[in-house]
Amino acid sequence: MRSLRDALWAVLVVALTAGSCSGDAPTPVPPEAGPAPAAQALPPGHPPSSAADAVPPVPAGAGTGSSGLAWVVPRGWKAETPASAMRRAQYRVPGPGGDAECVVFYFGPGQGGSPMANAERWAAQFADDKGQPATASMKTRTETVNGAQVLYVEAAGTYMSGGMMGDAVVPRPGYALLGAVVEGPDANWFFKFTGPAATVGAGRAAFEGMIRSAQHGG
Repeated sequence: MRSLRDALWAVLVVALTAGSCSGDAPTPVPPEAGPAPAAQALPPGHPPSSAADAVPPVPAGAGTGSSGLAWVVPRGWKAETPASAMRRAQYRVPGPGGDAECVVFYFGPGQGGSPMANAERWAAQFADDKGQPATASMKTRTETVNGAQVLYVEAAGTYMSGGMMGDAVVPRPGYALLGAVVEGPDANWFFKFTGPAATVGAGRAAFEGMIRSAQHGG
């Protein structure tokens, strides 16, 4: 009996030794993957999570050809590559107070808001000498240019630049705004000229000349 038991132990030891030396370790089985976590919706009223979500893309062909707008760029204004897709044109304007910037926005049919709403929003980006939004002191007027309605707006004070898409707000005292909203064939075009007050003031005639040169059919 003892010899039989010893023989069985010997066979078992040999089998275990062979298995451990063969290098064929058992392949671990990965745990079953659970369902992917659902994307969490932003809470109501939360701003868009990216700039791409903030403004709908302009439909193909909108704002071009017979739906476009053309204008004459003032002499000395330097065309730059637009900093975002919302900008159709961007100019650096040198002047006695330092460089200013003129930007042309186009958002497509049904987008961008009313002319007066934009004028008030632009003016609200300025603070007067009491630290209040400059909407109370802004000036507006209307004009017909080559058959198109134009709303002009101007404001001055401390320009609270930035603040869009999470940018830091940078106060810029002694700044001014000249703006114009021009009625286009299929949507409004928004011209915003901001910079040191001396430069914007010196560029007023050039800016208004550019607006008055605007023609439908870019």
